[in-house]
Amino acid sequence: MLINYEDLSDMDDYNIKQLSNEWEPSYKNITFIVTKDCQLACKYCYLVGKNNKERMSWEVAKQAVDYILTHHDLFNEEAVVWDFIGGEPFIEIELIDHICDYIKSRMFELNHPWFSNYRFSFSTNGINYNTPKVQAYIKKNITHLSIGLTIDGTQKKHDLNRIYKDTGLGSYNDVVRNIPLWLEQFPNSGTKVTISSEDLPYVKESVLHLFDLGIHEVNINCVFENVWKEGDDALFENQLIQLADAIIDQEYYKRNVCSFFNSETIGRPLDCRYDNHNWCGAGKMLSIDAAGNFYPCTRFAQYSLRSKDAWMVGNIYTGIDKNRLRPFLCLDRWTQSTPECINCEVAEGCAWCQGENYDAAETHTIYQRSTAICKMHKARVRANNYYWNKLAYLLTASELEEMKSSQTYKKEIC
Repeated sequence: MLINYEDLSDMDDYNIKQLSNEWEPSYKNITFIVTKDCQLACKYCYLVGKNNKERMSWEVAKQAVDYILTHHDLFNEEAVVWDFIGGEPFIEIELIDHICDYIKSRMFELNHPWFSNYRFSFSTNGINYNTPKVQAYIKKNITHLSIGLTIDGTQKKHDLNRIYKDTGLGSYNDVVRNIPLWLEQFPNSGTKVTISSEDLPYVKESVLHLFDLGIHEVNINCVFENVWKEGDDALFENQLIQLADAIIDQEYYKRNVCSFFNSETIGRPLDCRYDNHNWCGAGKMLSIDAAGNFYPCTRFAQYSLRSKDAWMVGNIYTGIDKNRLRPFLCLDRWTQSTPECINCEVAEGCAWCQGENYDAAETHTIYQRSTAICKMHKARVRANNYYWNKLAYLLTASELEEMKSSQTYKKEIC
């Protein structure tokens, strides 16, 4: 039975809120790799095996949905985020629309607890955002939808890396024209900015440019791969100090958030008796590719790996192999970090990517933490300390607390 979901769009707000600190049920993240194709060939992209051949079929997607929704013992979280990625997911908007309609219908038919507690999530390059089919999909699902649109900053920074695969030209103009529509539909959404060695000189001006475009939340992180050159940390710190001055002196902090300055506790020592969690959710999430294979995270699919074989944890035909999944459930800070990392005086907030750990490891293991961004984290800590010390000097204690409570602080996104 199919349902007219537009008629239900006001039903108790679907008991769901934006994926922020307001929406905090225990949720399962399920990712459909609907295509490995993309219009762009971003120079820093970790998806090294993108291609235009591996496209998810409707039959595979349907069987994946049926498996997930009928195995409550494996998927017993309070809520679910149905995530769609590529490549560029909106290339396959017709397939995605079909999948989402089926998900909603099956959850209703099964009286599944997720029917009133779900969200569809996308990260898009923004090129196809204003097309009629994408807009029709957004209108249909707006009450259960999160869309992050990626723009890297100024045209110079954006076009340095985010280039078309067929022409090598930058994509800035084709993305920025869709920012007003995106912000109109998702005014509280943030963008994700990626930093690599080549674009370090443009960090400050890029963050301010995004604020000026009306994007109030800029999530920004350094790539986890070992691309960093001698002196990059000093250049990075200098850019962040300049950015801190501009945010404070021009009072951007009153309405905007940059994740590089999202917490004054970044850079403190850790007490692993109380803070021994794994940084990311690999193993707690589930990714599905075009062949119907299951992965603990998209970063363990073959097109994400440079030197290792894909790490599958099952498929839609035989189900989840708990033995293949078990190593991920034992991951914590202690099991994969060196003593130097554990005892580091600025360990708080130092991130890692489980897929990059695996790909960069000397052996076929997920228990060897990559430290390629160590010096970049330390540079960020020094700039973060500068930012919060300057704010504390200028604001009263009550003003500082009010400023903190009015903003959403998020851990950087892998």
